Amino acid sequence: MIKDSVKNIVIPFSICVLMALALYPDSSLNPETYSTEGLELNYNISEDLAMVNQDHAVKHNLFTPHLGKSFEGFKEALAFKESRGNYFTVNTLGYLGKYQFGAETLKLIGIYTPNQFLYNPELQEKAFIANAERNKWVLRKDIERFEGKLISGVKITESGILAAAHLAGPGNVKKFLRSYGVNNLSDAYGSSVRYYMKRFSGYDTSTITPDKKARVTL
Repeated sequence: MIKDSVKNIVIPFSICVLMALALYPDSSLNPETYSTEGLELNYNISEDLAMVNQDHAVKHNLFTPHLGKSFEGFKEALAFKESRGNYFTVNTLGYLGKYQFGAETLKLIGIYTPNQFLYNPELQEKAFIANAERNKWVLRKDIERFEGKLISGVKITESGILAAAHLAGPGNVKKFLRSYGVNNLSDAYGSSVRYYMKRFSGYDTSTITPDKKARVTL
């Protein structure tokens, strides 16, 4: 009984002594070894950096390519709307690739093998240019006549006309323009000629040369 009592006292006491020795600072340490004397310690930041904005939010400088209203910007904006820029997609209606071409449109610009077209990004890019050149030739008089005018609340621009022609074909764009917006065809997903006219307005498509016989060649 006494042995157990002694054991219950000695063991906890020993543990406390060991912990105290472990936590007690080593008197042999030389504080001068860890001195900051002579170091330039400046924890202040400039007012410009501190006041990034009123909410004190830090804006990270991330690289994002800015295509703006260039022709490349036009192509990529249209491609994103059509397929989110995916070369290898086929929609529920069978339209193919990054720019969602139909088989009949491809035939007009000299492409007769849709499967080859789908797996060839270079061919798709050339098809987009050829189709735009052909559409610009078909719509050249309408571009000259209507560009700059306001139809159905939309300012008509060449890029808007070409985008709408890509969506619905140049014939339906003529109908929209010449009816002053009354004939406004929509595709199976609800995108209309007017919507494309507005969404893709104001891009620089001057590099597209009107060409009645535009064809794709690799």
